[in-house]
Amino acid sequence: MRHRLRRVAMVLLGAVLLGTVGLSVGSWYGGRGAAPLSIEQAQTMVAELHPGTESTSSMFAASYRAGIFLAEDDFGSTHGEVHYDPSADCALSDQLRRNAASLGWQDLRRVPGTPCDGLRAERDGVAITLTHRATGPMLRIAPAAPDGFLAATLTGTLLGAAAGAALFWLVARLRPPVPRLVGTLMTVSLLPGVALTWPDLFTDGLAEPVWPVWQAFAPLLVPLWLVLLLVVVIVYARRRNPSAPAVDARAAAPETSPTASSGG
Repeated sequence: MRHRLRRVAMVLLGAVLLGTVGLSVGSWYGGRGAAPLSIEQAQTMVAELHPGTESTSSMFAASYRAGIFLAEDDFGSTHGEVHYDPSADCALSDQLRRNAASLGWQDLRRVPGTPCDGLRAERDGVAITLTHRATGPMLRIAPAAPDGFLAATLTGTLLGAAAGAALFWLVARLRPPVPRLVGTLMTVSLLPGVALTWPDLFTDGLAEPVWPVWQAFAPLLVPLWLVLLLVVVIVYARRRNPSAPAVDARAAAPETSPTASSGG
């Protein structure tokens, strides 16, 4: 029973570790080709959606995550934020709804907020999101996810989880101490990236790219994986070619023939 639970734990561990890697790879692959967003384009859209409304502050920035600069056509590479006075409240949502519908924005959806709901819409590869916070309304403008982004992310996650579960299941079937050694080394090499990926997912979902975490860890992960591969090869080679057993001492001892003893 204990061995079965250990194998199940190994399979789940492999699915989580490599499933997270697959999610990051899938989101990177599916997010390529996003429509770049310029500051002039963002300012024009803000003026069209909220004409005559003064903002308290605004910003337009390129994303710099985990020490990595994203390319212009990467999903989540750039975004703009416009903050409004808290007194505007729900009037901005009503204005955005009317103007977005007349300007051809599609897929209008409510965004829960306080004291009233915000809105989200897309057009020409750009997504706008109006949210109401305690500090006041905020309009976010960013490139929309390319077609097939969610499908690529889900596919990468499932393939990674399946590969991790299969790999750790095969490792768990080997004789000790191989399962514990391989599981420990793979956990140590992948856990930092997994630990930084999931907090981002819980905070921003897939609205922000998570794959730069793994690119930042690549200089460290490559040596760790080389060490892992070397250790596995050495351990496996020793298991396949065990050292010759010691010669039995009795077999090595010279044979003596019994002699008849005579008493004189």
